[in-house]
Amino acid sequence: MQLIEQNLQNLLLQKQAFQLELYETENASEALSSSKGEVYKIVGQVMLKSSKPDLEKDLEEKKHLLELRLKSIEKQETELRAPLE
Repeated sequence: MQLIEQNLQNLLLQKQAFQLELYETENASEALSSSKGEVYKIVGQVMLKSSKPDLEKDLEEKKHLLELRLKSIEKQETELRAPLE
């Protein structure tokens, strides 16, 4: 029982981290859509000039991946909560 609760707590921490990353990605996408002129992306510690369509594509792919991860975590969360009820 205690192990299940610890696993659930770890899962909730992961979920929170992914939700935060998804929120940041959505904000970046909104900022990008309203930007005019040159756009840049950060790779490691370097800022590189990029094209707006490429960045939009990258952000959409990242958003899709984060949404899939969140769905997976939510499914695991449901499975872990079942024995606790």
